[in-house]
Amino acid sequence: VQLQASGGGLVQAGGSLRLSCAASGRTFSSYAIGWFRQAPGKEREGVSSISSTGGATYYSESVEGRFTISRDSAENTVYLQMNNLKPEDTAIYYCAVRTGRPIVVVPTQVDYWGQGTLVTVSS
Repeated sequence: VQLQASGGGLVQAGGSLRLSCAASGRTFSSYAIGWFRQAPGKEREGVSSISSTGGATYYSESVEGRFTISRDSAENTVYLQMNNLKPEDTAIYYCAVRTGRPIVVVPTQVDYWGQGTLVTVSS
């Protein structure tokens, strides 16, 4: 599985961005997909995840109510809509795949990583 994340950039606090994670492979639709982020000097953390069918989602407490994850199986793409961004959301965001389970929450559960996309939120 190969993952390509995009959509990062510089935005002012209160603004929005939409991240995309495009995947290769015919079995993409059978995988749980997650978004993780890593800020400078901090450990990588789980942000959001969506099950293979899209029927189950997970959000960390820090983004609940502001971020929305979705997937388009026809396009082999998962999106992360980020609204009301805060400076503390600044990080490199990574998408990742977990096989065989519905949700991926922590980095140790990840089977495949994509490259990151940088999100910078200015105050």
